[in-house]
This record gives sequence, structure tokens and C-alpha cells, in this order.
Amino acid sequence: MADAKKYTERDFSKVRGLNGLSNGQIEEHLKLYAGYVKRTNALTERLFGMCNDGKASGADPVYAELTRRMGFEYNGMILHEYYFGNMTPGAQPEPPAGGKLRKALEASFGKYETWVADFRAVGTMPGVGWACLYQDPSTGWLSNHWITLHNDGNPAGFTPILVMDGWEHAFMRDYHVVLVEDCVAAPTKEEHEATLHNMRTYFGHVVDSTTLMSVWQSGGRS
Repeated sequence: MADAKKYTERDFSKVRGLNGLSNGQIEEHLKLYAGYVKRTNALTERLFGMCNDGKASGADPVYAELTRRMGFEYNGMILHEYYFGNMTPGAQPEPPAGGKLRKALEASFGKYETWVADFRAVGTMPGVGWACLYQDPSTGWLSNHWITLHNDGNPAGFTPILVMDGWEHAFMRDYHVVLVEDCVAAPTKEEHEATLHNMRTYFGHVVDSTTLMSVWQSGGRS
């Protein structure tokens, strides 16, 4: 019997020293990427086992939901690999005039500036997901797309050219996010503590109002 496929995290250790994203932000984000790889492997193994055991059935809600979840986790893994693969320290902020990408953008959008405006518009849409520049392999045309979550809106068969993560975990560490723990509330103490833990672990700083007022009055920043 064949073994289940297993994916391996790619090495993005050279994605450091970027303009606009701190090393700490990248390191935090890579941990989330590692989670997608881990969950993709776990789902692959479980679905492979169910298939080999003759338990694959569209009428089975467990099998059906795991299969749907696979699209979310797998695309989350792949889109992150494209995203980090886009990044190079010291790279030019814009494609050079006369280059292949610049010419392709001008051919598809008329002007490079038109493409920039459109990509920014897609990237600032309300929602959780990705802004991506794709190429249609049958025509060579380039177009911008919004991908909700990881798996809703990917044009089938198109080639990703530029992938931008629009989830808050892509930039949260570089904003000085502070949650004032004694100025917020939840229905239960357990929910309150869970929220504080989530904020402290993934999003920023948790302080009390006395500490915050002290920092403000001193004109400093914690």
C-alpha cells in the first residue's frame, strides 16, 4: 500500500531585513505557516487512511467536512509559500521599466499605475483573505483577484505572480497593539482570560489601565 503524502516546511530563513516588515513580524508569521503545513499533513494522512479503509463516503459528514477543510489548510500552506517567496531583502520596490513584468502589466492594464491602483483597491477591500496578481496561461493576461480566507476565489489554472497576505497576522506585530485588560469585559471570566491570552500571544501587549496611564503621562512608549 502506498504511503500518504507528506509536505515539508520550506526554508524562509533568508526572508529578513525587509523594508516595512520587521523580523519579529516575519518570525511570528512563519509559525502560522508551519501550522498550515502540520494540519495539511494531518488531514492528508487521515483522509488517505479513510480512503484505504473503504470509509470514503460523501454521505459521511466527517469525511465530507475533512475534505472541505483540506482545501482551506492546503491553500493556506501554498499561498504562504508564494507570499514568503515573493520577498527579497533589498529588492527594488517596483518592476523596472522595460522589464518583462512591467511590460506584461502595461499590456494588461494599459499603464503600470493603473495596475497599482487596482491592486491597492483589491488589497484594501473589507474582509479576511489575500490580494493576488494572476496570469491566465491561455492568454498571458494579468488580473488582480481577492481570495477570501484561502480557498474562495482562486481562479482555476491561473499562475500566481504576486501574492499579498491580507490577514491581520501578516502585519499585526508591527502595529503597537495594546489591550487594556481592566477596561474590557466578556460574558465569563474564562472567556475574558482566553481573550487576553490570545491577544498577548498573537497580537500585541496586554496591560492594565494604571500602566497605560503612566506611559501616556510620561510621554513614553512601552
